[in-house]
Amino acid sequence: MIKSVLRGFALATAMSAVAFAAAKNPTVGGAAMFDSKNIIENAVNSKDHTTLVAAVKAAGLVGTLEGKGPFTVFAPTNEAFAALPKGTVDTLLKPENKATLTKVLTCHVVAAGAMAKTVAKMIKDDGGEHDIKTVGGCVLKAKENMGKITLTDENGGVSHVTIADVKQSNGVIHVVDKVLLPKM
Repeated sequence: MIKSVLRGFALATAMSAVAFAAAKNPTVGGAAMFDSKNIIENAVNSKDHTTLVAAVKAAGLVGTLEGKGPFTVFAPTNEAFAALPKGTVDTLLKPENKATLTKVLTCHVVAAGAMAKTVAKMIKDDGGEHDIKTVGGCVLKAKENMGKITLTDENGGVSHVTIADVKQSNGVIHVVDKVLLPKM
């Protein structure tokens, strides 16, 4: 199992390097995303990710996501955060809840650069569902249906990748429409 996961991440990294050179980056939140900038440098320009950026700052994860990587970030939009129960975001942003916020955010990060095509291949190779282990220790269940990737969190919440393959100098962002929550 571990060899399979490592092989998958090695393949994902290699394939993302090839795809990195070939495709133009999409615009996210009205802003151009530059593959020469890191995850944080790009995310701060997306009007759709102001809540995510505020949360990353509150959790003290800016330095990590500016780091070498590669990282894959499943980036929830402001709407995804707004769909959480009323008061959840405000509560998570409080200094006394930093550990919980960090756990939630790191359950959106994978320590590898995996483009959507690579994830779809891993799903297919695993018979229709691929477990993705995150930096936060969460296991996301990835599935693919008609070219669209979904992620199911540990609580059964399903998030859809709405914009895939936003290349960064230190990995890739896939925009998602729901906050992925760990079992607490």
